[in-house]
Amino acid sequence: MHLARTALLLPVILLLLSACSVFGVPLPDVAQPTAVPPATIAAAEPTTFPSPRPTAAPLPTTAPVATLAPEFTNALEEEQAILTELYRRINPAVVSIEVVADHPPIEGGVAPGPIRFGQGSGFLIDDQGYLVTNNHVIEGASAFQVRFSDGSIVDAVLIGGDEGSDLAVLKVNELPPGVAPLQLADSREVVVGQTAIAIGNPFGLQNTLTVGVVSGVGRSLAGPASPRGGRFSIPNVIQTDAAINPGNSGGPLLNIRGEVIGVNTAIRSETGVFEGVGYAVPANAVARVVPALIAEGRYQHPWMGIGMRDVDPLLARQFELPVRQGVLVTDIQENSPAAQAGLRAGDRREEYGGIPIFIGGDIITAVNGQPVRDGNELISYLELETSVGDTITMTVQRDGQEQQVQMTLAARPGE
Repeated sequence: MHLARTALLLPVILLLLSACSVFGVPLPDVAQPTAVPPATIAAAEPTTFPSPRPTAAPLPTTAPVATLAPEFTNALEEEQAILTELYRRINPAVVSIEVVADHPPIEGGVAPGPIRFGQGSGFLIDDQGYLVTNNHVIEGASAFQVRFSDGSIVDAVLIGGDEGSDLAVLKVNELPPGVAPLQLADSREVVVGQTAIAIGNPFGLQNTLTVGVVSGVGRSLAGPASPRGGRFSIPNVIQTDAAINPGNSGGPLLNIRGEVIGVNTAIRSETGVFEGVGYAVPANAVARVVPALIAEGRYQHPWMGIGMRDVDPLLARQFELPVRQGVLVTDIQENSPAAQAGLRAGDRREEYGGIPIFIGGDIITAVNGQPVRDGNELISYLELETSVGDTITMTVQRDGQEQQVQMTLAARPGE
């Protein structure tokens, strides 16, 4: 059956092949013109164009808008010149940090190896290749590479990190030619209203400059959790409206002279992008923490071991407290410096604003003669003016009388 089918198809196939064959098919003479002979072309109709449409009378000649005279722009041009020169000098010391981590094991498969999972900013703090950034930028990473403004990329190693200040230090072993470290300002001199300039890598857009003002000082950010409950805080934080976005973390916040007043750290936002409120860890915290990270890889924060509540006039009136402002001691941790110093915590449970509060404890009103009106001022003083092992003198209100209590500060648990 198959052979017969083949026999029947064979003449058809041969016919088709013969129809495609070039053999026996007359080919055109290559010297023959390919254009159609003139005798076969019909006479063409003459081309006509529509008459032009009537137009309105031409508009009057008007000169371009005049540029502003120098007397109106001199001040702005001077500010512009300052910013462009500041960027030219500072920008080479600001880096983009690319963070790499090992991919977790994949069940039944092969892990893809190291992956890039984050990006932040940093800046050169000295001429030996040490870079400052945020601790949350480097947290959980296994490798780092640093990109400078000239495009060069080098490996970096982690020297140390401190969760309590959200600061960290990386080191590179080579620097591009001409790159110099940035200088730190005294952040105690920062005032609301002064110019604030941020340089960093928002959304990976390398070496971006934004300008604003210092919107507030003495702010407090939530810090790491305490192993004994509650959270520590990061004090003396600078607030700015200079645009800070994901990727800016770890970059410098500068004054108009190009000095670092803070390290851009966080934003307050409902959307995850900048909404006008950014925060920077102050330069004086950098000056205290970074040398310890370089020398020892860690920093020890002074610790008292108390729970506290701010005293304000409303609270004082409600519970007939002897002072209108101060720090009410609500809890004392066992074996802490506060316990060893004999501080007293509240022992009478009350409700205030729907929240339980312990009344009757000491109220701290000063440390080493420096008045403290709330917990933030107390922590700020300890962080900037004291160290682990220092003995401080606290002024407290106890049983309606003012007393002096001495305490030797220890390191936070776990440090």
